[in-house]
Amino acid sequence: MNKFIHLAYGFDGKGGAEALEGAAISQLIKDERLAWVHMDANHPDTKKWLETEADYLDPFIIDALLAEETRPRMTPVNDGVLLILRGVNLNENADPEDMVSIRLWVDKHRIISLRKRSLKAARDIEAKLLLGKGPKDAGEFICMLITQLFNRMEPVLIALDEATDDTEEQVLESGDNSLRESIVNIRKQAIIFRRYMSPQRDAIEQLRMSDISWLNEKHKRNLQESYNHVTRYVEDLDAIRERAQIVKDELANMLADRLNRNMYVLSVIAAIFLPLGFLTGLLGINIGGIPGTDNANAFWIFSGILVLTVVAQVIIFKKFKWF
Repeated sequence: MNKFIHLAYGFDGKGGAEALEGAAISQLIKDERLAWVHMDANHPDTKKWLETEADYLDPFIIDALLAEETRPRMTPVNDGVLLILRGVNLNENADPEDMVSIRLWVDKHRIISLRKRSLKAARDIEAKLLLGKGPKDAGEFICMLITQLFNRMEPVLIALDEATDDTEEQVLESGDNSLRESIVNIRKQAIIFRRYMSPQRDAIEQLRMSDISWLNEKHKRNLQESYNHVTRYVEDLDAIRERAQIVKDELANMLADRLNRNMYVLSVIAAIFLPLGFLTGLLGINIGGIPGTDNANAFWIFSGILVLTVVAQVIIFKKFKWF
């Protein structure tokens, strides 16, 4: 098999498939029997293969399949469909919110898919085909692919929701300033996920409402279920983002209250020591006429005056409810 072709199967129409290699791929991709080719969009030979072996594709479709940057969308062309979807990035050392795209051209007799990074949903379908439990036609393939994308996505969104709960609990318990980074990360993930999930919802809805002949009522019911799932995901992401903002505001209020309380304590202490500092400073000047210089008990009398001054201040502060 060519290095840029990751998977190639000819469907038997019963849920199973046979692996294809070499010239069999090029032959079956032009026949009326349903075939699936999964390719590497990064490989330099991929475009040449598409232009040669899939010459029935409009050039703009090939350009869309190989585009550097994509967003989920659905474009019907005659009785086929250009479909671009996104799935969570479950590759090693990758961020799940850095969603991986899969670009597809699907018609009644062929499925051509491309990816730039590994996507586990494609391997999930391959595993089902090898067990004889895979898709029987192109419509079922799309429904199964979307389902697998969401199956892989749901645990990640649940984990994000739980992280929001944990962060909210920690904020209420400790109000630690270090939690700001966690809140920012949660909001960032929710925003990035939603950036792709919202157009993906629109793409699924457009596909469900299309007049493609090989999408029957069963397929459209499955697409409706997928549409309901992705709508719920978008709503959950909106809720997570709003909750994270509320938690951030609550943390900011707690930190502001803590700062104000500390400043208040320092102000009270400063107010208490202000007259004491004035008196000690006044009697500490080195000029004649300072009272008590000839009295052996002057220090204790002055200390008593300072104590009485503090007591009087405390009584006054209490009366005015300053603390």
